[in-house]
This record gives sequence, C-alpha cells and structure tokens, in this order.
Amino acid sequence: MKNMQKLPDAEFEIMKVVWANEPPITTNMIMEQLGNKRKWKAPTVISLMLRLVKRGFLRTEKSGKERIYFPLVTKEEYLEFETGNFMKHYHENSFLSLVNTLYAGKQLSDSDMEELLNWLKEKRD
Repeated sequence: MKNMQKLPDAEFEIMKVVWANEPPITTNMIMEQLGNKRKWKAPTVISLMLRLVKRGFLRTEKSGKERIYFPLVTKEEYLEFETGNFMKHYHENSFLSLVNTLYAGKQLSDSDMEELLNWLKEKRD
C-alpha cells in the first residue's frame, strides 16, 4: 500500500481485532472484544474506526442501520512496513545489529538462536 503510515497505539489495537476476525467487522464487535476492556465508549470506537478509514486501512459500507468495515491492509503488510521502519531507524537496516541488540539484552534464548540458525540454513538452500 502506498503512503502507509504508522498507526497510533489505539488504532493499532483496533486493527488487531479487525485482523483477528472474518470481515465484515462492526463497531459492536470492536466494543465486545476491545472497547469494554479499554473502557472506551462507542463514540470513541466509531471515531477511531473512521480515522482508520481516512488513513486507508479500512473501507466502510452502510448495512441497514449499521456500518460495516473491511480491512484494506493486511496484518502482514503493516508488520512489514513497521518492521522496515524500525530496522531503518534504529538499526540502519542491519539485521546483524538487531540480533546483536537482542542477544546483548539477553532476549534471545538458546532455542531462539537454534531456530534462527535453522531459518538461515533454510534460506541458503
């Protein structure tokens, strides 16, 4: 998707619910799965969803008295975008820099390292 932009945390939380459900999505679904937990009122959820429509992440249609929403951006597309920005901004696009940071911070276990090595071997074949 061209002109993709980073989502604020609240909008990203809504998109995670959207991606976890089969479209179409309704504001009631968002309220049930997220809004009540976050103590959001329905107008807040509606406002956030309309922002996602304006940003090009959702498409909306009227269905009777209710609005329904469809994702225009997949979770994979957004994660690729975010990860690319993170790598560029914090690691100058260096995968080794990222792995070194994770390793130095003791965030990689031996099983993580083994999994990474297996992944690298598969990519070389």
